[in-house]
Amino acid sequence: MERIVSLVKNRFLISGIAFLIWMCFFDRYDVATQIGYQQERNKLELEKEFYSTETDNIEKAIKDAQFNPTEIQRIAREKYKMKKTNEDVYVISEVDPE
Repeated sequence: MERIVSLVKNRFLISGIAFLIWMCFFDRYDVATQIGYQQERNKLELEKEFYSTETDNIEKAIKDAQFNPTEIQRIAREKYKMKKTNEDVYVISEVDPE
């Protein structure tokens, strides 16, 4: 019991505990804020990875569109509805029932 009383009267221990409580709950960079920042960072890293793969895919598609004749023909048929002289093109579009 005497040991507990001496620990409670120790001003360095009380100051240290008060400092830890202040840093964990009341400071500008408290624990909850740090957890939020970490979650935001993880989300941004996933977005970065997604966009870097999308950029790679788009760059590959651009190279294909510039140099691959079958890709050029596919783009011309799909986007610009071009056709060969002896072909018929049918455009099918979906209509939402109301």
